Amino acid sequence: MQLEVLPDREALAERSADFVAEAAGRAIAERGQFVFAVSGGSTPRRLLELLRDRDDIEWNRTHLFQVDERVAPDGHSDRNATMLSEALLTPEFVAVHKLAGLWLMPVSDPDLIAGANRYAATMDDVTGSPVVFDLIQLGLGDDGHTASLVPEDPILDVVDHDVSVTAEYNGRRRMSFTWPVLDRAKEQLWVVAGESKREALARYLANDPQIPATLPTQARARVLVDTSAR
Repeated sequence: MQLEVLPDREALAERSADFVAEAAGRAIAERGQFVFAVSGGSTPRRLLELLRDRDDIEWNRTHLFQVDERVAPDGHSDRNATMLSEALLTPEFVAVHKLAGLWLMPVSDPDLIAGANRYAATMDDVTGSPVVFDLIQLGLGDDGHTASLVPEDPILDVVDHDVSVTAEYNGRRRMSFTWPVLDRAKEQLWVVAGESKREALARYLANDPQIPATLPTQARARVLVDTSAR
């Protein structure tokens, strides 16, 4: 893994945006498209806002997926898609840029397992099989979770599906990538901020097998943190 410590949250977001743009350039030069997945939570919001204003990313060659999503109504503040729309996919952005593909998790489907399977099939259609993302952006929870892979959830044992559904966590079930998808990504970008993440980050950096965040390999992980988390 490669670790970078940034002086504050703004520097963290700026370095993260640079890394995404660099990964996009590499992928498009190699294969003509960039397949990128973003996580939910509060930390990536500023990253997405900065990406919105980048003119060095070929958005028309970019497929954007969600790593995870809360089961909540469309437009609800709990939805990661709502934050994504507010931070990146604004009317101004959409008027200028047309993504090659925008793929939101179908958590409004009454059959969540069927929805998860359809989402996995879309991933397969875009990337080929097995599914390999150019870049997956990840965060780190205080309890050592990443994506919606939380401690002791049965989803941690799912290795034969790329997308699955969790039990209830903090009042919501989630649809999420399973850890083998994270493991196969060409690159993982971990964006970690805040004093509350210090213990979890220390455990991640020590490759503690007791936390879900260490299930995917760390060999292709770029870990960007601000000083408050380190």
